[in-house]
Amino acid sequence: MGVMHIPGHEHQGPREVSLDEIRAVLGDCRLCELCQTRTNIVFGVGNPHARVLFVGEAPGRNEDLQGEPFVGRAGENLNGILALAGLRREDIYIANVLKCRPPGNRDPKPDEVLACSPFLREQIRSIWPDIIVTLGNPATHFVLKTEIGITRLRGRFHQMGHFVVMPTFHPAAALRNPKWQELLEADFRMLGDYLMRHPAGTAPAVAESAGGAPAEHLPQVGE
Repeated sequence: MGVMHIPGHEHQGPREVSLDEIRAVLGDCRLCELCQTRTNIVFGVGNPHARVLFVGEAPGRNEDLQGEPFVGRAGENLNGILALAGLRREDIYIANVLKCRPPGNRDPKPDEVLACSPFLREQIRSIWPDIIVTLGNPATHFVLKTEIGITRLRGRFHQMGHFVVMPTFHPAAALRNPKWQELLEADFRMLGDYLMRHPAGTAPAVAESAGGAPAEHLPQVGE
């Protein structure tokens, strides 16, 4: 994971840099054209020490207006199914690959992802969660560095460097497809079971350097 330089830190390790410091570096970001059409930057919200980090694609209309991720119908859906994993909104952290809404909720452009994703990387490094839950294809493709579709990747955990990653459907997409909603809920039950079996600080992980073997086999992408 590449490291963005944060003022005041020379050799910033996991959990060394606070989310507030990262937000300060983001400032009134002008790194891509989305700054011209956004209402608010949507940095992220939640527990800075969360065991579970949720990553979506980009803010939608409601998120852009309120400056907080997952506050519309998708957020209501997410809030409703968190209990299936034994979680509450205040237990988790939620962020997006992009911090600004693409006009009309279009797909992010590659240059926008390139400009914005270092901030997500630093959020991940700051929180250093046990599990990253990727919501939908764009977030999953970014975190797992794959083009494999969500329907093939969901339903199991994957190892990506240090992190255990659980891909699943985006709550907004699941609202439009009852079958996906059922699978989304099944994934959250699986997440809850995993958290129960691996208390805080004991979740299996592979060292970032190559060659380490996990205590519990988790498939790499494509397995």
